[in-house]
Amino acid sequence: MKGFNVMRWIGKMWDKFTPIQQEDENSMKLPTQQSSWLRDMFGNKGQRKQWMTIVVAGVLLIVGLVFAGNQYVTANKIAYYNVYVKGQKIGSVQNPTEVEQLYAQKRQEYKDKYPDVEMTLETEGITIKAQEAYKAEVDSQATLEKLNGMLTGYAKGVELKIDGKVVAIVKDQETVDGILQQVKQQYLPAKEVKQLQLKNMSTAVMASTMSTADVPTSNVKSIKIAEKIDVASVNTDPTKVLSAEAVKDLLTKTEEAPIIYTIAEGDTLSSIVKRYNISEKKIYLNNPEIKEKYLKIGDTIKLTVPKLPVTVTTVEQVSEEIVTAPEVEIRKTSELPAGKTKIVRPGQDGLKVMEYMVTKENGEVVDEQWLGQEVIKGSVTEVVLQGTKIAGQGSGQFSWPVKGATISSTYGSRWGKQHKGIDMVSGNRTIMAADEGVVTFTGNISGYGKAVIINHSNGYTTLYGHMSRITVSQGQTVDKGDGIGIMGNTGRSTGTHLHFEIKKNNVAQNPMRYLN
Repeated sequence: MKGFNVMRWIGKMWDKFTPIQQEDENSMKLPTQQSSWLRDMFGNKGQRKQWMTIVVAGVLLIVGLVFAGNQYVTANKIAYYNVYVKGQKIGSVQNPTEVEQLYAQKRQEYKDKYPDVEMTLETEGITIKAQEAYKAEVDSQATLEKLNGMLTGYAKGVELKIDGKVVAIVKDQETVDGILQQVKQQYLPAKEVKQLQLKNMSTAVMASTMSTADVPTSNVKSIKIAEKIDVASVNTDPTKVLSAEAVKDLLTKTEEAPIIYTIAEGDTLSSIVKRYNISEKKIYLNNPEIKEKYLKIGDTIKLTVPKLPVTVTTVEQVSEEIVTAPEVEIRKTSELPAGKTKIVRPGQDGLKVMEYMVTKENGEVVDEQWLGQEVIKGSVTEVVLQGTKIAGQGSGQFSWPVKGATISSTYGSRWGKQHKGIDMVSGNRTIMAADEGVVTFTGNISGYGKAVIINHSNGYTTLYGHMSRITVSQGQTVDKGDGIGIMGNTGRSTGTHLHFEIKKNNVAQNPMRYLN
């Protein structure tokens, strides 16, 4: 029985005595309906006192029992915690640390299952409220199992957007930066890539792998992605978070896309096919009206070409060593026949460095500007003699027609007649052309016997007489020193000798003026 019920009973008992009016100490007036009951209960004054004592003692006993009962109930109350999900109670647990332990276990499960992403356990909407009840029965295990089935998690990531279009979700901003760096790096010159790798090496390792002279210097002025790149934080399904390698492959994989191509100078269908690695058939399918011979600069054609998701633009200063060929100086000479050349001083190559500023898109040159050049080593000019002499044309300088000759008769007046040449004898009887020319006569001439006439095509002619044998033929071109016959004694001759004449413009000359 609860305390407040006992007190209510006592109150009711007391109310029964409230109407009694005591006139004096020895007499009482009672209402008619109560008098008989009181007389039966108490009889007299002594009995009433005895009864009141019993009542008070009983009341005190009851109050004590009630107090002891309340103490017992309080001592046997159990504290526990109700668990709510979005305001709905799902059960109770004995201690809130049990829920925290479940959270920790769930987080570890996500971490083990998705080690490459940052997982977050969704606990929003889960509340825990403390409660007390007499000998309350709490099933923590059932509550935790139910809560475990309701727990969910999500991955934290970032969306990679290209020109506003989401192309992938990755772990974090650092991963995005690394992917973009790799995409750009593939379009760097080999030396530039090596330099980037060296930045990640320790000084000791670098020293052990290459000498100071091998350290390359960068010539890339800028490198950037032309498209607009944005990133945004996002909570997502962990299976949708891609690895850095997968996203890199995605950004470096070509997909066919339509473009309008403007014909430039030097373009042909063949060059366009080679440039975009497409077939001529595909070009004709997209442009059935075109014909190669009618392609004009400025015309446009439709192409379906492989296209990358991003355009990496590089600007680099290119230094190119060029071996320069020597200049050639041509010096004309009549000492050589026309069409013949002779190198009198060989040329030597030079070396210069050409500087360009080159702009590329995904490795393809789209603009090139020449900045200048520096000559490292000058070339040495090659000197070449070029003959101007016409075939069969003499030089005007004559050599002795026989070797070791002795003059037996000079040029001039002789026995009252003009001797138009000189006579010479020699132990070597071979007769040679005194200069280059064309043989215009071979045969007998009155007084000269067997003779040869050579026209040197420069106003000079030479005559060789008294020959015993002629070894050239008319129309033959001879060089200076070529054999033309054998010395003899034909015609009006007093012995074996050679009669030799030189005429200039058909006028006899003293051969001694020309022989060297």
